[in-house]
Amino acid sequence: MRLVRTPAPAPVPPVSAPAAPAARPARPRPAGVIAMVGSGLSNQTGAAIGSLAFPVLGPVGVVAVRQYVAAIVLLAVGRPRLRTFTWRQWWPVLSLAVVLGTMNLSLYSAVDRIGLGLAVTLEFLGPLGIALAAARRRADACCAVIAAAGVVTLMRPRPSTDYVGMGLGMLAAACWASYILLNRTVGRRLPGAQGSAAAAGVSALLFLPVGVAVVLRHPPTATALACATAAGVLSSAVPYLADLFTLRRVPAPAFGLFMSVNPVLAAAVGRVGLGQRLGLAEWAGIGAVVAANTLSILGAGGSGAGGVRRR
Repeated sequence: MRLVRTPAPAPVPPVSAPAAPAARPARPRPAGVIAMVGSGLSNQTGAAIGSLAFPVLGPVGVVAVRQYVAAIVLLAVGRPRLRTFTWRQWWPVLSLAVVLGTMNLSLYSAVDRIGLGLAVTLEFLGPLGIALAAARRRADACCAVIAAAGVVTLMRPRPSTDYVGMGLGMLAAACWASYILLNRTVGRRLPGAQGSAAAAGVSALLFLPVGVAVVLRHPPTATALACATAAGVLSSAVPYLADLFTLRRVPAPAFGLFMSVNPVLAAAVGRVGLGQRLGLAEWAGIGAVVAANTLSILGAGGSGAGGVRRR
């Protein structure tokens, strides 16, 4: 009997699993969007309400009260263990405390002279400059040119130009940029919010003699104290807590894009709440700065200036 050898079956190629659909970009949750809107409006509304106390307390007095409120909130949240800090941890904390106080004082002084919208726009150049300085793309060079054009438009010479106010706004921008760099160093050397809380506490102590001097020279009214306290709560406590909630629910690019609209919110709040009108040229300058940051964020995937929150 002849055996017939049957050929072995051809190997069946493995069936590859269907490709997984491309991951869709995360979308902001409604709660996160509401928190972002609330944080931005709270921040700018607090600054506007604080400016109502300028005739009694002056920008220095309002900032002093704001620093006290920020220190109370951050110390309660961060709970820093000050006795365990080394000098390597203390020096950036102390530097951050000085920068934090100078930033708020220069900003509020600028608001007193040139209005909320222009002051916040000039201050926003600080984080925008940090983002553009770290970039290496041609698009970022275009963003820098757009931002520079906006600044030139805002600071163009005219009879009513307040160059001292503009300079204070630029000082606030330099302080915000320094705040970002120092905050990164503090974050690497101290866990959690201990560094920021300690810096807020030291800054409040530095403003304590200032607050006493303001009270003795110009006894505050209940209304002025209420406005200054509201500025501390609305511009420091609420945005800080809201951002902790938001960053867990909103992608970084979306958060950065919304942050870049803060100069527009400031101008709108200044117009509605304080009657501070801006001309077409001022709105164009604000729009240029906002557009520069927006393009930077879109091109870098969310690493633009708006992704960094201050205070």
